[in-house]
This record gives sequence, C-alpha cells and structure tokens, in this order.
Amino acid sequence: MDILDTIITRRSIRAYNNQIPEDSQIENILDAGRWAPSGLNNQPWRFMVIKDKTRKDGLARFSEYGGIIESAPMVLLVFMDKNTSYNRDKDLMAIGASIQNMLLYAHSQGLAACWLGEILNKKVEVSKFLKLSSNLELAAVVAYGYCDEGVKEGKRKMLKDLLIK
Repeated sequence: MDILDTIITRRSIRAYNNQIPEDSQIENILDAGRWAPSGLNNQPWRFMVIKDKTRKDGLARFSEYGGIIESAPMVLLVFMDKNTSYNRDKDLMAIGASIQNMLLYAHSQGLAACWLGEILNKKVEVSKFLKLSSNLELAAVVAYGYCDEGVKEGKRKMLKDLLIK
C-alpha cells in the first residue's frame, strides 16, 4: 500500500469481530512503534499488550468508551517511561509518533484500530489497577482487531484553511 494512501484511508474503528491478531502481527505493530523518532533517541515509550478478557473488562471501567476496549480482541497500552524522559513535551510528541507508526502499519496490514485518549483522565487509577511502577505514565490505549463496522469516508479541512500566512 502506498504510504499516502495508507495515511488517507486509515480510520478510527470502534467495532471489531472476535478474530484476535496473530502474535507475529502484534510484534510487527510494536516494531513499527519502536522505530519512531525520539529526541536524543531516548525511546521513551513502553508497551503493554492485553488480550485477556478479564483484564480488558477491568480496564474498560476507567473510560466512557469502555465498550470499545471490551469489544476489541486486543488493546495496547502505551506509557511514557519517566526514567528515560529528558523533556516531557518532546517525549510525548515522540510517543505520538510511535502510536501513529503503529496505527498506519496496522491499517496497511488490514487491521483496524482506535486510539483512545479519554482514559487518560483516570491514568492514576489505571496504574493502580495494573499495579505499575511509578515511572510509567499512561499515554494512550489503542484498541486493535478486525473491523466489524461500516467504514465512513474521512473528512478534513481544506489545506488552504490550515495554512498561516
């Protein structure tokens, strides 16, 4: 798939069938994420894959969009490792680049995904639920699976409306 076509056709998918991505697909998604650029090449991201229904259902209760987490065969939690961080703003941008790499790779392979950010309102509670080290700060949850909904056409503002003169 052409990279621009991949970027333009990617959508946030919120309904999935029961097919779980293969371990090799998950590993490739994570590999795409780890190759994102980061300041000083510090690679501040850390990943947690959850496929277990009980853990997903527990995680879902921390989000208004918990139904997406529950229905996805797999969720990926992305954390900032504060021990490797040197500049919070730059590190969060790098983590965003890592997530975008993973979303684009997954789409190019026929997988569907949805980047969930609202759950960050309860990131402290999520960390306690998962019994995480204090150096890990939740940056995002991404649901993955195979699409089980109609995909809508994307809409964007005109480029001329985004340019500052």
